Amino acid sequence: MSLTAVAQTFGREVSHYSAIIGALCDRKWYAVYTVPQQEKSELQQFDIRDIESFLPTYETVRVWKNRQRMKLTLPLFPAYLFVRINPTERSKVLQSPGVLQIVGNSKAGIPLQDSEVEFLRSDFCRQRIEQYRDLVIGEKVRIKSGVMQGLQGTLVRKCNSVRFVLTLELINQHAAIHVDAEDLEPIIARA
Repeated sequence: MSLTAVAQTFGREVSHYSAIIGALCDRKWYAVYTVPQQEKSELQQFDIRDIESFLPTYETVRVWKNRQRMKLTLPLFPAYLFVRINPTERSKVLQSPGVLQIVGNSKAGIPLQDSEVEFLRSDFCRQRIEQYRDLVIGEKVRIKSGVMQGLQGTLVRKCNSVRFVLTLELINQHAAIHVDAEDLEPIIARA
């Protein structure tokens, strides 16, 4: 093989790997709306399709009619999952049987901020998070220190403790987490 042929072959391989690296770097998190109560099976479908996905969950205790207490793991945002894809993988997500849509506008899905999803995936969040369905009323605040530094949300009270409510505005869902009051600062509205 001539030196020119080797260089051309090497150039094609470098170009191929550059395209793969570019596609991996181009991935963003999107919210996916699914058939209700099918979130866990959709997670398996995404795994089969080699799509990075995430289902935030929380634990709760339910008491059945026979007074038996059961610890359940439930989706934090019912009917929503998160996928990390690049634009070319969009069709793989939409072809999954229980997917209704990628959340966005009529033209395309709207990506979420990486910091929001990484916060939901963190061990810190997993141990303290719970579903929050009430109306979000209160002051807008920002966490000023710790692993959640910079995240913005709404301050509420529950049973004499301070809760920080993280709102994913794109899917209009909320989650409440216990945060010490000294770790919060008000967001000053600009006139």
